[in-house]
Amino acid sequence: MFAHIIQTLPQVLIDGLTLGAVYAIIALGYTMVYGILELINFAHGEIFMSGAFIGTAILIGLTGVGWIAAFPAVVTLILVLLITSVATGFLGMGIERVAYRPLRKSSKLITLITAIGMSFLLQDFVRFITELKNGNYIVNTPALFSGKVSVSASALSSSFDDATFKVTFIVVLIVALCLMIGLEIFVNRTKWGMAMRAVAQDPDTASLMSINVNKVISLTFFIGSALGGATGVLFALHYGTIDPYIGFILGLKAFTAAVLGGIGNIRGAMFGGLMLGILEMFAAANLSTITGNILGAEYKDVFAFAILILVLIFKPEGLFGKAVTEKV
Repeated sequence: MFAHIIQTLPQVLIDGLTLGAVYAIIALGYTMVYGILELINFAHGEIFMSGAFIGTAILIGLTGVGWIAAFPAVVTLILVLLITSVATGFLGMGIERVAYRPLRKSSKLITLITAIGMSFLLQDFVRFITELKNGNYIVNTPALFSGKVSVSASALSSSFDDATFKVTFIVVLIVALCLMIGLEIFVNRTKWGMAMRAVAQDPDTASLMSINVNKVISLTFFIGSALGGATGVLFALHYGTIDPYIGFILGLKAFTAAVLGGIGNIRGAMFGGLMLGILEMFAAANLSTITGNILGAEYKDVFAFAILILVLIFKPEGLFGKAVTEKV
């Protein structure tokens, strides 16, 4: 059993880092909104899904006019990421303005139910549009980067098996790191970032210090949704197939990652996403061996949510979060 775990470790790390990077960026959207409004925006997974469809639609359109063949793939990727990020950013702002702001003084249960309702609304809207255009809600994404790379892990140690990864693995990691580092710099080094941290600490006091709380909240939704949309593009490019329901499970797992790292903590969300991705791929590769074929790779989702339950029981504030007292 131990030998099998070691053999598959290189491939597990590669697949886990790819999936973990996706979880991490989606988790940033959850943790940013929660840090300011203490709202679990369950529609965020569907914003990620919308970004995947918007990016795919742009790629299909560019393929039809010959752009994909005429221009470097990196230029096309940057263009698609920018357009999709702006579109999903404004989508997030619109959801906040229409669905959440009128209920800001209401109980958290009401806003939570509203977020779940927005989630289902976006799912069905995207499904309706996709079926109207294609006759099918499952869409294949045009390949922007092709090819696979082999990693001779066995050269490092005979205990390892060789691993392979798509070129898009490098793209996902590089873009994800750039987005996470960019967000960290924005939140900690800019005036708007300082305003966001001030509103997260005490919105009433922040408003007395001439900070426009509504603008800060709108900006938070824009940035979180833009990151989610960009991640949707990366997911579509790497996995090649999307449907209107990919955001539901991925959103729940990203929420799990945010809780694992410490909901409201940006660095914790990054770490939690990467950690969850690796653990999930480890479970997919080794559950059958560990349990004597009782549980297979299909139980990796159970593994992810079991981690959430354990974290909530033993360390509810998360690995990087701080325990806080309820304000009276």
